[in-house]
Amino acid sequence: MKVEQISVFLENRAGRLAEVTKILAENKVNIRALSLADTSDFGILRLIVTDNEKAKEALKAHGFTVGRTNVVAAEISDQPGGLHSVLDMLTAGGVNVEYMYAFVTQSGHNAILIFRFDRTDQAIEVLHKNNVRILAGSELYSL
Repeated sequence: MKVEQISVFLENRAGRLAEVTKILAENKVNIRALSLADTSDFGILRLIVTDNEKAKEALKAHGFTVGRTNVVAAEISDQPGGLHSVLDMLTAGGVNVEYMYAFVTQSGHNAILIFRFDRTDQAIEVLHKNNVRILAGSELYSL
């Protein structure tokens, strides 16, 4: 099960991130998770939102470059070693994690991590084989 993530390319200057959040707010698109990575000239804002299509259209209409990427949302135990056990099984399965970030929930029992893999289908197979719960996009967007 894959989740669709949007990526927004931003100039690295004051107020640019606020422009994105304003556009999403005006279009009633809720941000569920995000990651921001930067270089000296630009940033990549990765978002899990409640309505990808609406977000993409609104941002493009305001001149932003927007891409889509498939990622995997996995639920792991929120305790010391929980992340390590998942990374260890992925390593044993020959899967590389390109990047990851957390998705915050209020349960306190498990953590949800968003992963981008070099071989997504193989990663899903490894996670399933090891009984790691993978969330569908519809479930993630509604949390």
